[in-house]
Amino acid sequence: MVTGIQTDSLAGDTIQSSNVTVIELFTSEGCSSCPPAEANLGKLVDRDDIIALAYHVDYWDYIGWADPYASPEHTKRQRQYALTLRNRTIYTPQMVFQGVYDTPGSRMGQIEDGYAEARKVPRIPVAMELADDGMLHIRIGNGVANDANVLLVTYRQRASTEVTRGENAGRLLEHRNVVQSVEKIGHWNDVALNLSHMRPEAGETAIGCAILLQESSGGRIIGAAAMDLPI
Repeated sequence: MVTGIQTDSLAGDTIQSSNVTVIELFTSEGCSSCPPAEANLGKLVDRDDIIALAYHVDYWDYIGWADPYASPEHTKRQRQYALTLRNRTIYTPQMVFQGVYDTPGSRMGQIEDGYAEARKVPRIPVAMELADDGMLHIRIGNGVANDANVLLVTYRQRASTEVTRGENAGRLLEHRNVVQSVEKIGHWNDVALNLSHMRPEAGETAIGCAILLQESSGGRIIGAAAMDLPI
């Protein structure tokens, strides 16, 4: 049985989630098929029941445009999903829903199908708070599930690029929730867990951060929460 998290003892604003769905888009500015999926992801960003994240991959850089937001770590994460989802190849655009279902995400009907599959995954409650001393305090509930990694994901809330080469040459591409980093900050094994971590630096760009509780195999995401960080 999953128990809820009591947040009364935490000072300041607390973000708590026990039923949110994580949608991850693997994309590239060098791929002409990606803008429609990114536009669809942008429609999901402001929904309270969804954490929408865009991972820019680097394997299309060779065709003429080096995506400034691409990272080999994002490609590595996508390859891990290929294993757990039993896909023979990786591709863009690819939307992954709660780590259990994938689709190109270019049409809203595809997203509705993925969302429905994601809702079947049991959730562990996650709460996070940004304290006055600059620390993130994270609390994860207990429950019956496989052991999982606690991942801290940081992302730029908005970004744009004027692409001058490659398949999207001449286009101004607008992005939402562009992932900057993914860091493992803890491990959960069915027992309620409290963690503290220094908040990511925002700099001059509005960013957010998310906590993903993901099975150690790199598969199902069984809990998540996200919050904006002040500049």
